[in-house]
Amino acid sequence: MVQKRMIWMLAILLTLAIAGAAWAQQAGEAAAARLTLVDPLKDFGTVPKGTKLEWNFTIRNTGQANLEILSVQPACGCTVAEFDKVIEPGSTGKIHAVVDTAQFSGPISKGISVTTNDPTTPNAQLTMRAVVKPYVEAFPAGFLRYMLLHGQAETQSTILYSEEDKPFEIVDIEVPGEHVKVEYAKVENEEDRARAGRDGQNQYRLNVTVGGPEARIGPIADKIRVVTNSDHQPEYFISLTGLIRPSYIVNPSVLNFGDVSTADPAATRTVMLRTNNRAAPDQFKVTRVESSVPAVVAEAKASADPGSYEVTVRLDRAAKAGVIDGNVMIYTTDPYNPVYTLPIRGSIKG
Repeated sequence: MVQKRMIWMLAILLTLAIAGAAWAQQAGEAAAARLTLVDPLKDFGTVPKGTKLEWNFTIRNTGQANLEILSVQPACGCTVAEFDKVIEPGSTGKIHAVVDTAQFSGPISKGISVTTNDPTTPNAQLTMRAVVKPYVEAFPAGFLRYMLLHGQAETQSTILYSEEDKPFEIVDIEVPGEHVKVEYAKVENEEDRARAGRDGQNQYRLNVTVGGPEARIGPIADKIRVVTNSDHQPEYFISLTGLIRPSYIVNPSVLNFGDVSTADPAATRTVMLRTNNRAAPDQFKVTRVESSVPAVVAEAKASADPGSYEVTVRLDRAAKAGVIDGNVMIYTTDPYNPVYTLPIRGSIKG
């Protein structure tokens, strides 16, 4: 009898515990934050290319605790300028999003992922949609790519056309520097016109030259700004990409002997020069080398590979102990970088 009574009491206690936990959970949920999206989708309709789409998404907290926006992750092509991190119960906040349509054409849909402390729906999605219409466009493309050697220049062309009703005109062209030059003229022959744009509308061929001695070695990442009379798209940007490589390579570019004696094997070093002009490697030659350090002797000889040279740099056996700090001047036939200055460092043991 006693055993049955104990089992009965344990069952009652277990039932009360479960009920208490459920009540506590319900009470906690009632006091939690609640995320409510007032306008999860914004459709801008048809917009001219280049328009910056901006919108404030409204976030409402319908719960009993502060709603915390933990993170906002926009998709590619979309940025979030600002958002309210904490929204009190019964209040609304905003997420300010921006989409730059300069790189898009046609239908676009950009999503924004929102993470909050709402225990029931912690994640939400916002969307910005539009149909981007280019009123000014380039054929075959609005970007040009160049692969050049330092000093070289190359000209490429593109045709600008328009969907505007009134006669299309180029008002001005701005280039990023002296290494970019643009000439343009109206396309007069029907067979030269791009098969795009409004019929009978003016089209312009742009000849874009990049390079020359003014260009810097390294990646090309520039834009040409074309100002037009278009009411919907007064600016058009042509992207320039690619790479300008040095006309020849020196390896190593700096020579450090370290701490050596003149009899050490490390007292003799080899520097390799190789032209990057594989189309005409014989045009590159090393004519002579000179050392500014009396203790350093330098000599050059042609390698078996055309356009390649070995420069032997060694310490004079009669050199006295001391610091080496100077340069070896390597003279070449390169028209844009005829002299390469090779820094020489190190010290001679006593």
